[in-house]
Amino acid sequence: MSSPGFRFRAALAAERPLQIAGAINAYAALLAERAGFRALYLSGAGVANHSLGLPDTGDTTLADVLTDARRIARRVPLPLLVDIDTGWDDPARAVRELAAVGVAAVHLEDQVPAKLCGHLPGKQLVSTAEMSARVRTAVAGKPDRDFVVMARTDAAAVEGLDDAIARAQAYVAAGADMIFAEALHALDDYKKFTAALSGVPVLANLTEFGKTPYFTLTELRTAGIAMALYPLSASRTAAAASLEVYSAIRNDGTQQHVVAKMQTRADLYEMLGYTPT
Repeated sequence: MSSPGFRFRAALAAERPLQIAGAINAYAALLAERAGFRALYLSGAGVANHSLGLPDTGDTTLADVLTDARRIARRVPLPLLVDIDTGWDDPARAVRELAAVGVAAVHLEDQVPAKLCGHLPGKQLVSTAEMSARVRTAVAGKPDRDFVVMARTDAAAVEGLDDAIARAQAYVAAGADMIFAEALHALDDYKKFTAALSGVPVLANLTEFGKTPYFTLTELRTAGIAMALYPLSASRTAAAASLEVYSAIRNDGTQQHVVAKMQTRADLYEMLGYTPT
């Protein structure tokens, strides 16, 4: 049986750019699989916001992420990329423990702990040397050669594009398999990034309400991007719909006016592969 890392690389080879769907739990992962995605993503913000009810400011722990990652990987066979923030105290341990629950890939970033959402102002970075050491430590924890360690750089918003590219090149030299170029503003920025990292897959984060425009797959393909990430699109939609339903029930004293917006019991059971006896 192929390893999760091998399946992630195979998905990347089969689809360019590879669309990676954010899934905050196992049921969301089932929905993404049904929609036809080839790879999944567990966001650090997703764990903080939806599992803990906290902002994404570095308060989540490895144990928190492991709980959600284990449940997703156990239920859905699609390869799972997981956000490990700055690697906590030991990136190698994070890699080993996440790989042990079936994760295919991780990314870690070059912010200082406690980090901020990559699309917020005020980010602070560690030195290139310190981040390179994080990458080497994470790579040392890989269970096999196919497991993916991706290095994320937030430097474009802090130091400028040229320095971000230089950092990414250093992270590749330190052993990173792929690069996550965070919060870029223009397709030309991505083109410069991919040209400077020839042969190294680069990920574009298309999170909503952030610094990066909603580029199409065709636009990203022309810029040489290998992966397009949609980290919280479905969960943001579900949250807005849930608040609407809660408000309707509270205000109307009944759910009658919003039942048509709900997934039916039959659809739920079909999604779960469950047939009541």
